[in-house]
Amino acid sequence: MDPVRRPRIKICCIMSIDEARLAVAAGASAVGLVGPMPGGPGVIPDAVIASIAPEVPPPVATFLLTSERTAEGIAAHYRRARTTAVQIVDRPSGDIYAELRERLPGVKLVQVIHVTGPASADEAASLTGKVDALLLDSGSAESAELGGTGRRHDWTISRLIRENSPLPVFLAGGLRPGNVREAIDTVGPFALDVCSGVRTNGRLDTVKLKAFITEAGS
Repeated sequence: MDPVRRPRIKICCIMSIDEARLAVAAGASAVGLVGPMPGGPGVIPDAVIASIAPEVPPPVATFLLTSERTAEGIAAHYRRARTTAVQIVDRPSGDIYAELRERLPGVKLVQVIHVTGPASADEAASLTGKVDALLLDSGSAESAELGGTGRRHDWTISRLIRENSPLPVFLAGGLRPGNVREAIDTVGPFALDVCSGVRTNGRLDTVKLKAFITEAGS
């Protein structure tokens, strides 16, 4: 896919309706709502996710981050949350995407790839035609580190994935106002995904949030 000069912005780890409203007011195109995880920031109960999602006005998208690995488990998690997209943060247990399409018609499917080396590009290539977008992050499925690490991975691999995939690519991992322009120039992603880079003491920081979005659009 061609590089994007001014990517869309997804603010992840949203923990309340007030945070969702702050993100939307700042110009976010999507918000991420984190369900039960083995670790990482921003985890909130499914009931809270279900209360936030309908308060987010279209066309801003709502992403459910799920650590479920089966089609049945992911679909059940979605039904408790009712977002517009599902972000699968772990490696699924088999080729479950066709079954997910049947279970969740009209729901966008986004698969996370934890960029750990050149093999991640092969993993990305295998997903063409199966999901709606890829999200490149800095965790590790093997160690159950599934997001929110605040670490930067090798952006040259992310660029290779973006260049060779027809799918929209979201870039996550270690993004902050001070490096977001470099990330855009290096990778050219469809969208940026940020959590810890716009937070202070775990809370969404309006100054960092506005700085991030301003730098991303410069």
